[in-house]
Amino acid sequence: MSRGRSVDPSLVAPIADPAFYAGDPFPHYARLRAEAPLAWLPDPGCWIASHHADVLRISRDPETFCSSQGVLLMDVTRDLPEIPGALLYVDPPEHGRYRRLVNPGFSTSRIRTLEADIRARARALLDTVEPGAVTDVVPILAVPFPLLVIADLLGVPGDDWPRLGHWTDLMIAAAEGISPESEAALVEMATYFLDLVAERRRDPRDDLVSLLCTAEVDGTGLDDGELMMFYGQLLVAGNETTRNLVSGALVALSEHPEQWAAMRAQPERIPLAVEEALRWTTPVTSFLRTATRDVEVHGETIRSGEPVLLLYASANRDETVFGPTADRFDTTRDPNPHVALGFGEHFCLGAVLARLEARVFLEEAVARFATIAPAGPVERLASGVIAGTLAAPLRLGA
Repeated sequence: MSRGRSVDPSLVAPIADPAFYAGDPFPHYARLRAEAPLAWLPDPGCWIASHHADVLRISRDPETFCSSQGVLLMDVTRDLPEIPGALLYVDPPEHGRYRRLVNPGFSTSRIRTLEADIRARARALLDTVEPGAVTDVVPILAVPFPLLVIADLLGVPGDDWPRLGHWTDLMIAAAEGISPESEAALVEMATYFLDLVAERRRDPRDDLVSLLCTAEVDGTGLDDGELMMFYGQLLVAGNETTRNLVSGALVALSEHPEQWAAMRAQPERIPLAVEEALRWTTPVTSFLRTATRDVEVHGETIRSGEPVLLLYASANRDETVFGPTADRFDTTRDPNPHVALGFGEHFCLGAVLARLEARVFLEEAVARFATIAPAGPVERLASGVIAGTLAAPLRLGA
């Protein structure tokens, strides 16, 4: 038996336990990289890739490592339903068709036109923070900020952001297992967007709902089922990545106040800080791919049909790429070849938007507050998919 298939169970078992991620998983990731870079997880039955080079290689090769057999750990043991329009679960060439339909809504030129509105949203939220007081930045800042932005982008009323947030929270929870609550949320969300689609087909506007319900590639548009899947994905992707990037960045900066002061003195450093926050937090912890043929990776043979869990969070602390400072938060890190936004065919559709939101938010925050400090314990989400922050009490000083 290969070394990767016979590792110490205590080394791999935590990866399948959502509670493991509510703590600090990074020392365990380091042990994985050192002792079993490609390790077999018997339950549910998949490989774990923890090295940057392996994650990158697999991400770049959708012909050998497909997404259509599942992208979540729970997909290993369930009969995967057909999910039309689910970008995460679609392989080339169909994936390219879907991306061409939605890409115009996320083009760099279009996203840049949103900067003034995004800045206004950030300022309005930061206005609610009392300097020197303890503020839980998750519900006050990190949760509403991207929801308001994605509401603007989709063309839904800004006052509906709490509903949007409720739906996305339940959809994220469903990544660990479907519940009656998450099923009800999907029905409610579908009804909401079907009504909106009917309205936009009668009266199109300059928003993503209109763009998607009228877009065509090669004379073919999206049916209602595909549209609902797209809107759900855009809600989750447009919310969760930025929400956890912003909260993770603020927590990291509160633990490294000298870097907050440096950004305040040199705001031109903020784009580098955004990249380091992406690496440090890695908002999406992992996704799954499945081998379409026998293939050797890191000295192990992955057989056709075997799934591989890509640990992006581990790859982003790989010492062979980021050197001896891999476990140090450094807002001057350059270059920074992280994989926090994926790679290859499934590179994050909203990457430009997430970077813009985070940059604008940090620019406004450091201009307004001279200091940042922890003010209580940070509570993290128990999820092997999303590196979420549930509570982060901080003190922002004038």
